[in-house]
Amino acid sequence: MAPLLFVPNKTFAPPAPAPAPAPTPRARRRLAPRPPSAAAFFRGLFPTKPPAAKADLLRLIADQGRGLETQSDPSRLADIVSCIDALAAVSPGADTVSDAAKLSGTWRLLWTTEQEQLFIVRNAPFFRTAAGDVLQVIDVPGGALNNVITFPPSGAFVVNGEIEVQPPQRVNFRFTRAALRGNKWEVPFPPFGKGWFDTVYLDDDIRVAKDIRGDYLVVERALYSWNG
Repeated sequence: MAPLLFVPNKTFAPPAPAPAPAPTPRARRRLAPRPPSAAAFFRGLFPTKPPAAKADLLRLIADQGRGLETQSDPSRLADIVSCIDALAAVSPGADTVSDAAKLSGTWRLLWTTEQEQLFIVRNAPFFRTAAGDVLQVIDVPGGALNNVITFPPSGAFVVNGEIEVQPPQRVNFRFTRAALRGNKWEVPFPPFGKGWFDTVYLDDDIRVAKDIRGDYLVVERALYSWNG
Protein backbone atom coordinates (compact mmCIF):
# COMPACT_ATOMS: atom_id res chain seq x y z
CA MET A 1 0.00 0.00 0.00
CA ALA A 2 1.31 3.47 -0.87
CA PRO A 3 2.21 5.76 2.14
CA LEU A 4 -0.40 8.29 3.28
CA LEU A 5 0.27 12.04 3.17
CA PHE A 6 -0.96 14.09 6.16
CA VAL A 7 -2.61 17.49 5.44
CA PRO A 8 -4.62 19.26 8.16
CA ASN A 9 -8.15 18.00 8.20
CA LYS A 10 -7.49 15.99 4.98
CA THR A 11 -5.89 12.76 4.17
CA PHE A 12 -4.85 11.93 0.61
CA ALA A 13 -3.33 8.97 -1.13
CA PRO A 14 -1.13 9.58 -4.14
CA PRO A 15 -2.72 8.66 -7.45
CA ALA A 16 -2.17 5.07 -8.51
CA PRO A 17 0.47 4.75 -11.20
CA ALA A 18 -0.86 4.22 -14.70
CA PRO A 19 -0.77 0.59 -15.73
CA ALA A 20 2.10 -0.36 -17.94
CA PRO A 21 1.07 -0.94 -21.53
CA ALA A 22 0.61 -4.56 -22.40
CA PRO A 23 3.50 -5.93 -24.40
CA THR A 24 2.85 -6.13 -28.08
CA PRO A 25 2.65 -9.79 -29.01
CA ARG A 26 5.49 -10.88 -31.24
CA ALA A 27 4.47 -12.41 -34.48
CA ARG A 28 5.31 -16.07 -34.78
CA ARG A 29 7.99 -16.83 -37.27
CA ARG A 30 7.07 -19.47 -39.77
CA LEU A 31 9.84 -21.43 -41.34
CA ALA A 32 9.60 -21.37 -45.08
CA PRO A 33 9.45 -24.86 -46.61
CA ARG A 34 12.75 -26.04 -47.96
CA PRO A 35 12.76 -25.70 -51.73
CA PRO A 36 12.97 -29.01 -53.60
CA SER A 37 16.30 -30.07 -54.97
CA ALA A 38 16.94 -29.51 -58.63
CA ALA A 39 16.88 -33.25 -59.27
CA ALA A 40 13.51 -33.69 -57.55
CA PHE A 41 12.14 -30.66 -59.38
CA PHE A 42 13.02 -32.02 -62.78
CA ARG A 43 11.81 -35.52 -61.86
CA GLY A 44 8.44 -33.96 -61.09
CA LEU A 45 8.38 -32.18 -64.42
CA PHE A 46 9.62 -35.15 -66.40
CA PRO A 47 8.64 -38.41 -64.65
CA THR A 48 10.51 -41.48 -65.82
CA LYS A 49 8.65 -43.33 -68.52
CA PRO A 50 9.27 -46.90 -69.60
CA PRO A 51 11.03 -47.10 -72.95
CA ALA A 52 8.74 -47.41 -75.96
CA ALA A 53 10.42 -50.68 -76.90
CA LYS A 54 9.04 -52.29 -73.73
CA ALA A 55 5.42 -51.72 -74.77
CA ASP A 56 6.25 -52.90 -78.30
CA LEU A 57 7.89 -56.05 -76.96
CA LEU A 58 4.97 -56.95 -74.70
CA ARG A 59 2.55 -56.38 -77.57
CA LEU A 60 4.52 -58.57 -79.96
CA ILE A 61 4.79 -61.53 -77.57
CA ALA A 62 1.25 -61.34 -76.17
CA ASP A 63 -0.24 -63.85 -78.65
CA GLN A 64 2.79 -66.08 -79.12
CA GLY A 65 1.96 -68.88 -76.67
CA ARG A 66 5.12 -68.27 -74.63
CA GLY A 67 7.15 -68.71 -77.83
CA LEU A 68 5.46 -71.71 -79.44
CA GLU A 69 3.91 -69.62 -82.22
CA THR A 70 7.14 -67.73 -82.86
CA GLN A 71 8.91 -70.96 -83.83
CA SER A 72 7.11 -70.89 -87.19
CA ASP A 73 7.09 -67.12 -87.67
CA PRO A 74 10.59 -65.79 -88.46
CA SER A 75 9.25 -62.33 -89.23
CA ARG A 76 7.70 -62.01 -85.76
CA LEU A 77 10.89 -63.37 -84.20
CA ALA A 78 12.94 -60.68 -85.97
CA ASP A 79 10.61 -57.95 -84.69
CA ILE A 80 10.80 -59.27 -81.13
CA VAL A 81 14.59 -59.49 -81.19
CA SER A 82 14.71 -55.94 -82.56
CA CYS A 83 12.71 -54.74 -79.53
CA ILE A 84 15.01 -56.64 -77.18
CA ASP A 85 18.04 -55.02 -78.80
CA ALA A 86 16.39 -51.61 -78.37
CA LEU A 87 15.77 -52.29 -74.68
CA ALA A 88 19.36 -53.44 -74.21
CA ALA A 89 20.51 -50.14 -75.74
CA VAL A 90 18.53 -48.02 -73.24
CA SER A 91 21.27 -48.34 -70.61
CA PRO A 92 24.18 -50.11 -72.27
CA GLY A 93 26.31 -51.99 -69.80
CA ALA A 94 24.00 -51.17 -66.87
CA ASP A 95 24.60 -53.22 -63.73
CA THR A 96 21.52 -55.44 -63.66
CA VAL A 97 22.76 -58.23 -61.39
CA SER A 98 24.34 -56.68 -58.28
CA ASP A 99 21.05 -55.56 -56.73
CA ALA A 100 19.91 -58.82 -55.12
CA ALA A 101 16.51 -57.39 -54.22
CA LYS A 102 15.78 -56.68 -57.88
CA LEU A 103 17.17 -59.82 -59.45
CA SER A 104 15.98 -62.28 -56.80
CA GLY A 105 12.41 -63.53 -56.89
CA THR A 106 9.94 -65.73 -58.71
CA TRP A 107 9.77 -64.86 -62.39
CA ARG A 108 7.00 -66.14 -64.70
CA LEU A 109 7.72 -66.90 -68.33
CA LEU A 110 6.12 -64.67 -70.94
CA TRP A 111 8.15 -65.70 -73.97
CA THR A 112 11.30 -67.61 -74.90
CA THR A 113 13.18 -69.25 -77.76
CA GLU A 114 14.57 -71.95 -75.44
CA GLN A 115 13.76 -75.25 -77.19
CA GLU A 116 13.75 -77.61 -74.18
CA GLN A 117 11.20 -75.60 -72.24
CA LEU A 118 8.98 -75.14 -75.27
CA PHE A 119 9.17 -78.87 -76.05
CA ILE A 120 7.79 -79.74 -72.61
CA VAL A 121 5.09 -77.07 -72.82
CA ARG A 122 3.99 -78.26 -76.28
CA ASN A 123 3.95 -81.97 -75.45
CA ALA A 124 2.45 -81.89 -71.95
CA PRO A 125 -1.02 -82.88 -73.31
CA PHE A 126 0.41 -86.25 -74.45
CA PHE A 127 0.84 -87.05 -70.76
CA ARG A 128 -2.78 -86.11 -70.01
CA THR A 129 -1.83 -82.83 -68.44
CA ALA A 130 -1.10 -79.26 -69.43
CA ALA A 131 1.73 -76.94 -68.56
CA GLY A 132 0.86 -74.25 -66.05
CA ASP A 133 3.18 -71.42 -65.10
CA VAL A 134 6.78 -71.74 -66.23
CA LEU A 135 8.99 -70.15 -63.60
CA GLN A 136 12.55 -69.08 -63.02
CA VAL A 137 13.27 -68.67 -59.32
CA ILE A 138 16.44 -66.74 -58.45
CA ASP A 139 17.96 -66.37 -55.00
CA VAL A 140 21.08 -64.24 -55.29
CA PRO A 141 22.09 -64.30 -51.59
CA GLY A 142 21.60 -68.08 -51.52
CA GLY A 143 23.35 -68.60 -54.85
CA ALA A 144 20.43 -70.67 -56.18
CA LEU A 145 18.48 -70.98 -59.42
CA ASN A 146 15.41 -73.16 -59.97
CA ASN A 147 13.74 -73.64 -63.35
CA VAL A 148 10.19 -74.91 -62.86
CA ILE A 149 7.47 -76.06 -65.23
CA THR A 150 4.28 -76.59 -63.25
CA PHE A 151 1.60 -79.15 -64.06
CA PRO A 152 -1.49 -78.20 -62.04
CA PRO A 153 -2.81 -79.13 -59.63
CA SER A 154 0.32 -80.58 -57.97
CA GLY A 155 2.94 -81.67 -60.51
CA ALA A 156 6.14 -79.96 -61.57
CA PHE A 157 9.38 -80.52 -63.46
CA VAL A 158 12.10 -78.87 -61.41
CA VAL A 159 15.73 -78.25 -62.31
CA ASN A 160 17.90 -77.01 -59.45
CA GLY A 161 21.10 -75.09 -59.98
CA GLU A 162 23.77 -72.91 -58.46
CA ILE A 163 24.58 -69.37 -59.61
CA GLU A 164 27.29 -66.78 -59.29
CA VAL A 165 26.65 -63.21 -60.39
CA GLN A 166 29.26 -61.47 -62.48
CA PRO A 167 28.52 -57.74 -62.83
CA PRO A 168 27.43 -55.86 -64.74
CA GLN A 169 24.95 -58.27 -66.43
CA ARG A 170 26.11 -61.89 -66.28
CA VAL A 171 24.89 -64.77 -64.14
CA ASN A 172 26.90 -67.99 -64.33
CA PHE A 173 24.92 -71.14 -63.56
CA ARG A 174 25.41 -74.85 -63.10
CA PHE A 175 22.53 -77.32 -62.83
CA THR A 176 22.88 -79.85 -60.03
CA ARG A 177 19.63 -81.81 -59.92
CA ALA A 178 16.42 -82.42 -61.86
CA ALA A 179 13.21 -84.22 -60.96
CA LEU A 180 9.64 -84.75 -62.12
CA ARG A 181 7.43 -84.37 -59.07
CA GLY A 182 3.89 -85.38 -58.28
CA ASN A 183 1.76 -85.06 -55.19
CA LYS A 184 3.42 -87.97 -53.39
CA TRP A 185 6.09 -89.14 -55.79
CA GLU A 186 9.27 -87.97 -57.50
CA VAL A 187 11.30 -89.28 -60.44
CA PRO A 188 14.90 -87.98 -60.40
CA PHE A 189 16.93 -87.20 -63.50
CA PRO A 190 20.67 -86.69 -63.80
CA PRO A 191 21.76 -83.06 -63.58
CA PHE A 192 22.74 -81.45 -66.82
CA GLY A 193 24.01 -78.19 -68.20
CA LYS A 194 26.02 -75.17 -67.22
CA GLY A 195 26.56 -71.79 -68.81
CA TRP A 196 25.55 -68.17 -68.34
CA PHE A 197 22.88 -65.66 -69.18
CA ASP A 198 23.01 -61.89 -69.41
CA THR A 199 20.17 -59.79 -68.01
CA VAL A 200 20.06 -57.14 -70.73
CA TYR A 201 17.04 -55.29 -69.32
CA LEU A 202 15.49 -55.20 -65.85
CA ASP A 203 12.83 -53.03 -64.24
CA ASP A 204 10.21 -53.48 -61.54
CA ASP A 205 7.97 -55.53 -63.85
CA ILE A 206 9.94 -57.52 -66.38
CA ARG A 207 13.38 -58.98 -67.03
CA VAL A 208 14.89 -59.79 -70.42
CA ALA A 209 17.84 -62.15 -70.76
CA LYS A 210 20.03 -63.66 -73.46
CA ASP A 211 21.99 -66.83 -72.76
CA ILE A 212 25.16 -68.56 -73.88
CA ARG A 213 23.34 -70.28 -76.76
CA GLY A 214 21.78 -67.11 -78.08
CA ASP A 215 18.32 -67.93 -76.69
CA TYR A 216 16.12 -65.15 -75.37
CA LEU A 217 13.90 -65.05 -72.30
CA VAL A 218 11.24 -62.54 -71.29
CA VAL A 219 9.78 -62.99 -67.81
CA GLU A 220 7.58 -60.97 -65.49
CA ARG A 221 7.73 -60.79 -61.71
CA ALA A 222 5.17 -63.28 -60.45
CA LEU A 223 2.46 -62.32 -58.01
CA TYR A 224 3.50 -65.19 -55.73
CA SER A 225 6.66 -66.88 -54.50
CA TRP A 226 7.56 -70.46 -55.44
CA ASN A 227 9.13 -72.38 -52.58
CA GLY A 228 8.90 -75.97 -53.83
